Amino acid sequence: MTYYDQVTEAAELLKAILGAYSPRIGIVLGSGLGAVAKAVSEPMVVPYAEIPHFPRSTVAGHSGRIVAGLLGSVPIAMMQGRVHFYEGYSPQQVTFPMRVLGALGVKSVVLTNAAGGIQDGYHVGQLVALSDHINHMGWNPLFGPNEPRFAVRPGAGLRFFDMTEAYSKRLRALAIETAAEEGFVLDEGVYMAVTGPSFETPAEIRAFRTMGATLVGMSTVPETIVARHMGIEVLGISCVTNLAAGLGATPLSHEEVSETGHLVERRLAALLTRLVPKIAAEMEAEP
Repeated sequence: MTYYDQVTEAAELLKAILGAYSPRIGIVLGSGLGAVAKAVSEPMVVPYAEIPHFPRSTVAGHSGRIVAGLLGSVPIAMMQGRVHFYEGYSPQQVTFPMRVLGALGVKSVVLTNAAGGIQDGYHVGQLVALSDHINHMGWNPLFGPNEPRFAVRPGAGLRFFDMTEAYSKRLRALAIETAAEEGFVLDEGVYMAVTGPSFETPAEIRAFRTMGATLVGMSTVPETIVARHMGIEVLGISCVTNLAAGLGATPLSHEEVSETGHLVERRLAALLTRLVPKIAAEMEAEP
């Protein structure tokens, strides 16, 4: 069975479970942010283990299930947790869920993550909209034969495609506007993706800062690359769960990442509940 066939089989099973329900927007929740799913009304929950070929999360803070329902009256599919390259999964497995979201008909996604803050002035618990990224993972999830059938919009699915606007300008503008309505400032930043699982050294953080990164983490970029290949519009939001190596007074730990994520969940849930209908309205206005 080909990779395309595996994605199709997984999507068809999900469609059968969800029935007439058809999600329009996808949301991926990063480490410690899983409780945002409590904001979803009329939820239908599907564990990853029940979806054929779907990779299973092995990291604390990643529940490993899809929650489909309404967020701000908009049909969404929310992933409570993702898988990572450092867990031993292949690039194709890491991005399998994004392929499935596209096969379900999703054309816009919100990718959230827990990230280390590199830029001076960032504080723990801050939300940052991604304006760009640097792929420092040493691999690209599109290695291998190109599969144009994954495209969800005309002109997508190309072997070589433009990444000038990896993260949608219009969705960022909506997010910044919505954050202001919620009473806080949503800064923009550049996300550096590394493989992990070890945290970075102070020397690496100094190098990343020189390269223009303001955030560092171990996810999101592979999903973004695959989403853009499919023609899915991407909004990325990082939660600064710790200051990067050499910038804080305490050793880095996953417990700190999870604890900070839990503290900011309510703010993120409120932001997404107000923002998702605006994204849906933008999608409806498309020609």
